[in-house]
Amino acid sequence: MPKFNDIDLENWKESDIWTDSLWIINERDKSGKHSNFYHGNFVPQIPHQLILRYSKENDLIFDPFLGSGTTAYECETLKRNFIGIEIQNELVEKVQNNLDKTNKISKVFCGDSTKKETFEEINLFLKDKKQNKVQLAILHPPYADIIKFSNLENDLSNKKSLKEFLESFSLVLQNTKDIIKKDGYLAIVIGDKYSSGQWIPLGFYCMNEAQKLGMTLKSVVVKNMEGNRAKMNKEEIWRYRALTSDYYIFKHEYIFIFKGN
Repeated sequence: MPKFNDIDLENWKESDIWTDSLWIINERDKSGKHSNFYHGNFVPQIPHQLILRYSKENDLIFDPFLGSGTTAYECETLKRNFIGIEIQNELVEKVQNNLDKTNKISKVFCGDSTKKETFEEINLFLKDKKQNKVQLAILHPPYADIIKFSNLENDLSNKKSLKEFLESFSLVLQNTKDIIKKDGYLAIVIGDKYSSGQWIPLGFYCMNEAQKLGMTLKSVVVKNMEGNRAKMNKEEIWRYRALTSDYYIFKHEYIFIFKGN
């Protein structure tokens, strides 16, 4: 058995863990505490698969872009401990109030993931709970300025340029890397964007930021994009726009999996 997960290899043929680099998810999981109230949240099946593959029960999982709490709720379902950061206080309160109060290591911090001060709070919390570092971090950042999530200046979706976005994202990566175990894992869930008549490979730019920090790239997963709100019930319009221009319609995003060192 791999030392970083609980997969039963004696019954590996019956495992529901995905091992291919193409993930086809036709509909988001709406069970349990998951809802679709928040624009930009990601399908729960992604953290579900990552948590099962790269952690064991009672391991500590971290999410520096909490959003509507998708990763937090999957951790609860899969019996993992969880800590997260969210810059919007109303989301922090909503998710924290919705988490199981009996789980002693289930905490959401309101703060800026680019700031060392925020992670100093996390380190104090971990020390208080007699925890060392996290096993797995799952990052689902804003896709630059495609969707504005708040009016907060330090919100990554409000960065004025791609350069500023990547500089801020790199700070989040560095802070996150510092609290991951030596042999722990980090996953980035990100898509690309189209701007001023050209495709911006945002996903690969973000991947490169992690590589510049010395993290080891283990896999690149391509996931289909179904049920995207911006394109919902507008498939024919988008097809017409593509045919009258020279681009292809966005139908995928990426999951980059790194190992710490």
